[in-house]
Amino acid sequence: MTTAPRRTALDAVHRALGATMTDFAGWDMPLRYGSERDEHVAVRTAAGLFDLSHMGEITLTGPQAAEALDFALVGHLSAVKPGRARYTMICREDGGILDDLIVYRLAEQAFMVVANASNAQVVLDELTARAAGFDVTVRDDRDAYALIAVQGPQAPAILAAVTDADLDGLKYYAGLPGTVAGVPAMIARTGYTGEDGFELFAAPADAEALWTALTDAGRERGLVPCGLSCRDTLRLEAGMPLYGHELTTALTPFDAGLGRVVKFDKPGDFTGRAALEAAARKAAANPPRVLVGLVAAGRRVPRAGYPVVDAAGTVIGEVTSGAPSPTLGKPLAMAYLDAAHAEPGTGGVAVDIRGAHEAHEVVALPFYRRAR
Repeated sequence: MTTAPRRTALDAVHRALGATMTDFAGWDMPLRYGSERDEHVAVRTAAGLFDLSHMGEITLTGPQAAEALDFALVGHLSAVKPGRARYTMICREDGGILDDLIVYRLAEQAFMVVANASNAQVVLDELTARAAGFDVTVRDDRDAYALIAVQGPQAPAILAAVTDADLDGLKYYAGLPGTVAGVPAMIARTGYTGEDGFELFAAPADAEALWTALTDAGRERGLVPCGLSCRDTLRLEAGMPLYGHELTTALTPFDAGLGRVVKFDKPGDFTGRAALEAAARKAAANPPRVLVGLVAAGRRVPRAGYPVVDAAGTVIGEVTSGAPSPTLGKPLAMAYLDAAHAEPGTGGVAVDIRGAHEAHEVVALPFYRRAR
């Protein structure tokens, strides 16, 4: 029996705006509202408004909440100060990545873990199991929040118009409780687009009022509603990994070039430490494959799963994500390549696109960095 996808608190809004909807990780989500290219460009030049309520929020509270997270995750969460956030991962005992996460420290004894929608139940189950023996409560808060993001260079001005929170003092990867358009919300300066922006955690009952207020505040500043499609091209340009593509249980953080998130110097043991220490040594001595960027010489678009080949036609890697880039005007891809071919500027690399070997240039990630 097929289960119908869940709908966010903003479902009626999306449909009224004429959004093309899609089933994503068990949720009915807006893919686009019109032109995905226009939505992408709006985020790069003005601002975009996203419904991210499919993400999974899990709260840990108690005297040993920090210690439980230090054990459960690869990061040093007890070192995070209240009001700040940290990008981290949860790994298996063998070092494979179960999910990448953002963890917010809400208070001295309270943390909120935000998991990808497709992995939220797995993360909840793992955190619950790994918290056994610690004085901590793990709570499933997936139904407690709607999550709305406003991203782009005009995001600070748009949000400032509807809140009296000190946005100038809010650093990247920080969050604070506040009121937005009369709605209580946790305001976080985080995002997945490569632009400045904010993610707002609010009660589902307040989601429509919050969306409407932001829409009105952004009307003269180029704000447009944005779907999952442009979110994917934005994060690709910014070189941000996507679980199921650049990150999987078959890969460790070191395989993905993200070994910096693993904190071996934190106190105590943590799940996967031994395997990750071995992975770190292997990556330092002889990495099997390296995550790189590819820029197409032509117009054909490389897609996930396409083989990457050398001048002799030998397979040397595989594309993990690919799409046309509205910002650069060329098709882009991220791919894992054999280390011998992974240096930026390496020549003779092509992507096998339905039997045709299309030339690509190896470049360093990210493809795009916003002006600071």
